Amino acid sequence: MSEALRLEGIRKGYALGTPGEIRVLNGADLVLPRGEVCALVAPSGAGKSTLLHIAGLLDTPDAGRVVIGGEDMAGSSDRARTRVRRRQIGFVYQFHHLLPEFTAAENIVLPQRADGVSAAAARERALALLGTVGLAHRADHRPAEMSGGEQQRAAFCRALANAPALLLADEPTGNLDPGTSDTVFAALMQLVRETGMAALIATHNLELAARMDRQLRLEGGRLEDVDR
Repeated sequence: MSEALRLEGIRKGYALGTPGEIRVLNGADLVLPRGEVCALVAPSGAGKSTLLHIAGLLDTPDAGRVVIGGEDMAGSSDRARTRVRRRQIGFVYQFHHLLPEFTAAENIVLPQRADGVSAAAARERALALLGTVGLAHRADHRPAEMSGGEQQRAAFCRALANAPALLLADEPTGNLDPGTSDTVFAALMQLVRETGMAALIATHNLELAARMDRQLRLEGGRLEDVDR
């Protein structure tokens, strides 16, 4: 099974105006194959978001290697990083961040158009993705006309618009009530299973984490399997 993501010896620290440095990541290692859904659990402030930003090429580590789909990103140009982000990585956040002036379908069409897909093909894929998560009837609704759970499901579809090999999600159900959270999580798992992508999902919800293929704990700046 091919690797979607490899992190080797990732280190990251921040200077906050005082002597010394706060070390957030201290040699974090991870191999994530396609087809695996992995939970990332840790207390607030432990560095989950930092790890996801580095894995998603939104931030650079102080040391270590980030390999996406077999491509080592060390020393890569901004243009190359943008290309990999657009084509190989999908992002989902706690808040949906849908563009309010566009419909659900249009929000999913936009990243495809940016990657050169025709308008007709982009809309066809948008409608197919929305149908998969039970939102075909909301395709032409703007975010303000949708519930929180519907907005987040649409955000999942947008993240998958360009058929990425890797999905990174930061507390994707953290802003939802338990019932809606379960519905949204089920939709996410369905999309991941059907596409065969890899997913790294940061969550405080231990019940949802237990339903994933593997759980990793970020502790002391390193990643450890929860079952160990």
